[in-house]
Amino acid sequence: RGRRGGARARSGSAPRVELGGTRKQPRGTRAPAACRGEVSRAARLAGRMARVFVYGTLKKGQPNYQHMINGTHGIAKFQGRGHTVQKYPLVITGKSNIPFLLNIPGTGHRVTGEIYSVDDQMLQFLDEFEGCPDMYQRTPVRIEVVEWEGKSSAPEERPAVNSIMECFVYSTTTYQPEWINLPYYDNYDSLGTHGLHYVLRESRD
Repeated sequence: RGRRGGARARSGSAPRVELGGTRKQPRGTRAPAACRGEVSRAARLAGRMARVFVYGTLKKGQPNYQHMINGTHGIAKFQGRGHTVQKYPLVITGKSNIPFLLNIPGTGHRVTGEIYSVDDQMLQFLDEFEGCPDMYQRTPVRIEVVEWEGKSSAPEERPAVNSIMECFVYSTTTYQPEWINLPYYDNYDSLGTHGLHYVLRESRD
């Protein structure tokens, strides 16, 4: 996979779609019913807290991490680190170099990220922040635990390393077709050797 970040270029042609335009879903696909208050096992984990897996700019040390520790948005408790059980294409695209996890299981890499327990208020904030369900869709994804720091009143409730849990992930089915041909990454870093530094919203044109 080469240098850190696991970039791997894809070759081939794809239909041309003007960047910056309206993202259209691939024919024959349908955006999941996400961000509409549906009941899920992930939403019931840890009492009223939901588990969310973040892989991009919301991780520690990344440009939008401050939103995860801003109490006005709600509660987000760091629990540990993990990676997706299935492979997914993680790409960086657009004028602002935004990371997107394309919802194409079985393609790309097992993507590394962080696991948080969040309350309803933070989950609502994240839905709005991620432009869900138009830009991203929040769906349950199986995550393999690599490291766990979260505390539990019952030791038996502490997930073991290499155990599998279900977390909400903000991925997208509303990607532009040519994104499939971009390099794929396994561990996002805005300051990585790819040189595609994320542009904060307040700094965009």
